[in-house]
Amino acid sequence: MNEMISLFIDDEMGLDEKIFFVKEVRDNPPFAADTIELLQMEKQIRADVVERIPWVEPVMPVFLHRIYGFFSKPLGWVSTALAAALVALMIVAVTSQEATLLTKNRFVIYLPNVNQVEIAGSFTSWKRIPMQRAGDSGYWEVQLTLPAGEHQFAYIVDGRQRLIDPTIRTREKDDFGGYNSILYVDGKV
Repeated sequence: MNEMISLFIDDEMGLDEKIFFVKEVRDNPPFAADTIELLQMEKQIRADVVERIPWVEPVMPVFLHRIYGFFSKPLGWVSTALAAALVALMIVAVTSQEATLLTKNRFVIYLPNVNQVEIAGSFTSWKRIPMQRAGDSGYWEVQLTLPAGEHQFAYIVDGRQRLIDPTIRTREKDDFGGYNSILYVDGKV
């Protein structure tokens, strides 16, 4: 029975188990007493952890005192400014590099007898993006800017039917019993 009490305390019971537990507490006084005793012990354990955190005064190691002393002098300020400028340059370099890793991709599918085609994928957070008819050719198209990497996607036809891209051989089963096409974007313009 102590295991049942532990499951109750840790909130690891289903609703049916909780109903059984409450009936057992009501109908079995020794079990109720054990439950109350274990709950009081749990309360003490949790209170001890929270109330008995000792305060320790932080102590700065000797090497940090030396570094602090160096940076507090005028030469230290110059080196700090140079370090900050270097960090700023690195951020600018990384940001501009990320901008070049976006690539325009044109998605095209031939579906002449449908009224609407959308695309949804990991690059749209699975939100549907409408595709446009390419004249009267039966083709539907959209151009999207994608970051480098692996992307999953599918076409949605007439708002309900999911289709993979027939021109992409790489696919992966999704969590709903269907498939997604896998597109690899290398990031080169």
